[in-house]
Amino acid sequence: MAGANVPETGMPRNIGLFPRAVDPSAQERVKNFGNFLATGTIGSASSPFAPGGGDNQMQKDMTMWMSRKRLDDRIYLLKKIDGLKRSFDEGASDSLGRLQQQAVDMIMGGITEAFDLSKEDPRTLARYDTAPLVHPNSISKAWNNHRNYRDHGQTLGKLMLLARRLCERGAGFVTVTTNFVWDFHHDKNNAGVAEGMEYVGAPFDHAVSAFLEDVHQRGLSENILLVCCGEMGRTPKLQPNGGRNHWGRLAPLMLAGGGLKMGQVIGESTGDAGEPASGAVTNENLIGTIMHTLLDVGQVRLMEELPRDVHNLVTTTSPIRQLV
Repeated sequence: MAGANVPETGMPRNIGLFPRAVDPSAQERVKNFGNFLATGTIGSASSPFAPGGGDNQMQKDMTMWMSRKRLDDRIYLLKKIDGLKRSFDEGASDSLGRLQQQAVDMIMGGITEAFDLSKEDPRTLARYDTAPLVHPNSISKAWNNHRNYRDHGQTLGKLMLLARRLCERGAGFVTVTTNFVWDFHHDKNNAGVAEGMEYVGAPFDHAVSAFLEDVHQRGLSENILLVCCGEMGRTPKLQPNGGRNHWGRLAPLMLAGGGLKMGQVIGESTGDAGEPASGAVTNENLIGTIMHTLLDVGQVRLMEELPRDVHNLVTTTSPIRQLV
């Protein structure tokens, strides 16, 4: 799952997708609300590859993340690859860092094609595309986060398509995020619920439904587990200004595929959607479901090299029982 690249193909095992991965005009990834590229005690060797959004310069400058004009410049691409080959012949590869080596492996393995949406069937690209749903000019500039709303609408569908392409080619874990647009505080930064959902809800519905239909038609539903969640829910009562605040007692969670038992609504809430009214599904249950779906937990128990906290998390958490 984690680690640098799949040896046979050069595909990164762990990938983080931010808006700039598909739109060079999008904002840089948000870093002040958490680090989606953090690896905890596992160590930096398992850092996600973040096309267009990483902190490493070679990730930013890789040929596949240059402008469309330069991507289409075959001569430029060949010169870059020839230069890398000469470097290898001269033994210079020994001086490359881990991330540089990862990028080189991808280029040499031909994996750059997987990151290029221009290679996709135009009909499939159109099915995923969420940009027509929310025109940037329709987003009120009264909100400081109006650019976040813009990035979400313009990129989410393409990010989900890119995620499918990467999973199809062997990526083990792909995280998609669009820069924190789900707050509905109705303050200077964020719209209220009704307006905010116009900006974020329709693109989400469109992108997720396109993804699920696509992987089903390709026969990949059993092999790909889709998890849609945030870190919290929203207050059951409106604030005086008409917005809703953070609420950690209850939050939505959606899972699809991965060989789990589908077609269920699991659990129920109180009438005001403030508390679980049936057995609560916890963060540990979610982690347990993911790990039991994607890993052989019995084999993980034998991996003494894993950090103790990671080992315990994988081997002691219980999956959501209704799904397995």
